[in-house]
Amino acid sequence: MRDAAISRHLLAWYDHHARALPWRVGPADRAAGVRPDPYRVWLSEIMLQQTTVAAVRSYFHEFTTRWPTVTDLSATEDAEVMAAWAGLGYYARARNLLKCARQVVADHGGHFPAARAELLTLPGIGPYTASAIAAIAFDEAATVVDGNVERVMARLHDVETPLPTAKPALTALAERHTPSDRPGDYAQAVMDLGATICTPKSPACGICPLRELCAARLAGHAADLPRKLPKKPKPTRQGIAYIARRTDGAWLLETRPDKGLLGGMLSWPTSHWGDDPAPAPPIEADWHPLEAEARHTFTHFHLRLAVHVARVPFEAEPNRGRFHPNEAFRRADLPTVMRKAHDLAAATLRDL
Repeated sequence: MRDAAISRHLLAWYDHHARALPWRVGPADRAAGVRPDPYRVWLSEIMLQQTTVAAVRSYFHEFTTRWPTVTDLSATEDAEVMAAWAGLGYYARARNLLKCARQVVADHGGHFPAARAELLTLPGIGPYTASAIAAIAFDEAATVVDGNVERVMARLHDVETPLPTAKPALTALAERHTPSDRPGDYAQAVMDLGATICTPKSPACGICPLRELCAARLAGHAADLPRKLPKKPKPTRQGIAYIARRTDGAWLLETRPDKGLLGGMLSWPTSHWGDDPAPAPPIEADWHPLEAEARHTFTHFHLRLAVHVARVPFEAEPNRGRFHPNEAFRRADLPTVMRKAHDLAAATLRDL
């Protein structure tokens, strides 16, 4: 009975307090028979992986405006999609986005499969994303577990085992509460609860719809959960970014290899990133190292990128990359760390 009460209370709360999100069909519209578009659900879930709702909104709007269907997206050049993704991070997602779109068109006639098991066969769709699409778009009673859901379950059941060790137990608890009726709304309700009330710090227990059922609140330590194992310190890697501008204003850029960090993205030519990177200038020039560095943190390491700039003659030939005319260059097409390098170099290049 307690499990049924949890889903009942949560859905009643969601009906009145659901977040209005551009990719979501709200509970009132859903009750009126409006069906979520699987393409928009899939796109939003890929974009939201390890990224905030605030950061995703503008990207989602741009993508759905330029490519309103999965068929439209599948027919687009890789470079165009990678440029539109620039700044959103975790660029393997963008590469898999195109692979998935093309497979949906080629193998499924432009329609996402409805079953979680079939969704798992598509590029870039893992267990969480498959469950989210199956539940939200197709009303399959699939259990959706992200960081918000883990936090809610840990507090609701007073789970002291730290993450990530507790993941299987928290997933099992989440599965217990997933109802067969309105599973998509329920999945979004739990995520909304974690994002707006059962927050990592200072949870608003006084207005939580599950406050009378929450074991950790009753024990007085909801804010201390979930516990987490100490994180290992991230190593720091070094590198050199080479920013060359030709006398006619063109910029020397290269497309990074498909595999690896920033794969497939437009970038300044760089050295290897490591403990002691060897210089690897992409063109013969009088290079000027800047005092400031472009610093950026990736998932597993910190990067300190020295920036070397040069002005080169029109006839100079690079050994890597190619020159892009100034009118075709857009800072926004670069990933974040390369934008940082550009901003450091801009003033120096004007003076050379």
